[in-house]
Amino acid sequence: MELSLHRLRMLRELHRKGTITAAAGSLHYTASAVSQQLAQLERDVGARLFERIGRRVQLTELGALLAEHAEEILDAVERASLALEEAQEATTVVLKAGVFATVAAGLLPQALRTLSGRHAGIQVKTRQLPPEATAQAVARGDLDLAFVIDYPDAPMTMDPSLLGSQVAVERLHVAAPVGVLGAGPVALSELAEHPWILSGPKSHFGSAVRAACLRSGFPLKITHEVEEQSTAMAMVAAGLGITLVSDLGLTFQPPGMDAVPLTNPITRTVSIVYRATALRRPALNMVIDVVRSTAAEMGLGAAAR
Repeated sequence: MELSLHRLRMLRELHRKGTITAAAGSLHYTASAVSQQLAQLERDVGARLFERIGRRVQLTELGALLAEHAEEILDAVERASLALEEAQEATTVVLKAGVFATVAAGLLPQALRTLSGRHAGIQVKTRQLPPEATAQAVARGDLDLAFVIDYPDAPMTMDPSLLGSQVAVERLHVAAPVGVLGAGPVALSELAEHPWILSGPKSHFGSAVRAACLRSGFPLKITHEVEEQSTAMAMVAAGLGITLVSDLGLTFQPPGMDAVPLTNPITRTVSIVYRATALRRPALNMVIDVVRSTAAEMGLGAAAR
């Protein structure tokens, strides 16, 4: 009997998530593709691993047993890869990184150019995900590392299997149509009557800004709900409202928009998260060092804040 690591990973995710739909969403596959692969796993094993109860799929006793072993097998594969990398002192590796829009546009281009010059054997492949999803992808083993953000008003819950290294600290600025707020600084409480452009309440950024405004004594009047800061800034420049934008978001500030500082600055931290078992990987530590030094050169180091 030969077991596919790919199918074992799907079984592990089904065991964690409870439904094929949830497992498929977390692995970025269709539900039908996951069902087909799990059916093939049953054929590989030669025994029933699942049973349908209404619309749900439940693991049989054998299925649950194999899922527990799948956790151990996949962890062992990761440990073996790490041991080989350490034994060879390997710096010729490919790392898969989860990124979100402002980091991908504002920090990574310079950091990856520097990395290429210092450590030519390390290749970083990126996948853009919502900030809320990057850490989960690392915990599942889909990615080697990911950038995450954390706000004072919306602290992030960290998976216990992950560790994090802070690489940058950003300020949030008020983005307003030119001339509407003047040069500033401005208190957040002074913005209560303005129309706002902001991401939804389920997004990390959207929930953090809403919490900060409520702490300042007012609920937001949201006129336009958009997910990307670049889209929000374009709408601000067109005179449609105001928003908050981070230092990295200002990398591509459009004409027609002012970035006004807050009287009491709101900051957010940018960290790189990775599985605890990967801490000893030389290549991972080199990437973290380069990103952190690049952020410091851009004025986003923790010491500068």
